[in-house]
Amino acid sequence: CLNCHIDVGHYDPNRTHTRNVEFGSNVSAARELFTSPAAVTSHETFTETLPNTTVSFKMIAIPGGSFEMGSPESEQMRSSDEGPVRKVNISPFFMAETEVTWNEFLAFYASTAGEGRSTDTEGARTLAETDVDAISGPTPPYGQPDQNWGMGSRPAITMSYKAAEVYCQWLSQITGKNYRLPTEAEWEYAARGGTSTPYFFEGNPRDFSKKGVFGKFFGKENDLIGQYVIYLANSLNKTHTPDQVKANPFGLKNMLGNAAEYCSDWYAADAYSGLSDGVTDPQGPATGEERVVRGGTFKSDAGRIRCAARDYTRTDAWLVTDPQIPKSIWWLSDCNHVSFRVVCDFNEKTGKFKKFTPFPDEIPLGEIGIDAEGRITEKPRQPQPKVSKEPPTLEEARRMTSEEIAQFLPHGKE
Repeated sequence: CLNCHIDVGHYDPNRTHTRNVEFGSNVSAARELFTSPAAVTSHETFTETLPNTTVSFKMIAIPGGSFEMGSPESEQMRSSDEGPVRKVNISPFFMAETEVTWNEFLAFYASTAGEGRSTDTEGARTLAETDVDAISGPTPPYGQPDQNWGMGSRPAITMSYKAAEVYCQWLSQITGKNYRLPTEAEWEYAARGGTSTPYFFEGNPRDFSKKGVFGKFFGKENDLIGQYVIYLANSLNKTHTPDQVKANPFGLKNMLGNAAEYCSDWYAADAYSGLSDGVTDPQGPATGEERVVRGGTFKSDAGRIRCAARDYTRTDAWLVTDPQIPKSIWWLSDCNHVSFRVVCDFNEKTGKFKKFTPFPDEIPLGEIGIDAEGRITEKPRQPQPKVSKEPPTLEEARRMTSEEIAQFLPHGKE
């Protein structure tokens, strides 16, 4: 109750103040269900389809490349944890066009919460009780997780980092692919979309900040940032649907603003100091207490929605008013501005062949093989040695193999 009063400033009869046992019960409309996940045969943008649901979403093919991670000391409104700048190499991968929507998350909720648990421990599955592949999802939340702003294509919010991880496990299981949260390096690389400026569009943070606080929607600066970002100046203090903004150069929407996004890395203020220039696909610190959060939110000023801006989870503070003992492992009672976005590995399950020795000895000459780049090819025959048309001298014959000598003998003779 306290959290609702803090949020809206007065009692709101539309708020749900008890455990919302009906949450997610009407997730499917009367439409044809998908029967299988998307088949992916190459590194190209595809639309994922969730079997036995009406839910689909676009996965953008992100090309591999290099970029400067972090921000230079000269960048306006930067923080010290954004440096030192490091050159980082990123392998190709797929990333969702938008943050995970309520439609997508509720498909997961309906699939994994069907055992009817009312608490985080009641009826919890064990390996002895059920299939080892079964996944237990979130318990019913207290209140209305969407804050009564609406669900549908808005970003799913108020779920914990654990809930995001389990969602990725479930998504991997039902599609046969490897879905996960992005690393911090992948996230910033994708957000920049090949640019190296504070935003993936033109503009200075201080100009946007001044216009945002005092000028609201007036001025060319706000006209520009408002085309791409939902933030403090234009959000009306809530999330919005992705069709309200334009995509970045890679085709991704809401990478900046709207709802912040979990990354898989542990947060450390000095994380970049431990990276060497030219590192490939860094994973972040090995241990930590809080996870990285990126992108800024609908509550953020222009300085906090720069591509390099870093943030982190605040587990205890985000559960202060949770009435459960122990606190929920699935839902955040005091955080309505964090969501997540999934990435999918580009591997043998999504169109990339495993690299291996293209022509092992056991493949006979002339038979079909696959080279290291996945191309179908034929194992070349060994070139025949060049020999003189005249029979070799004794000295020449001593330097030849038996196969070479056999060319000068009548057929069948040894």
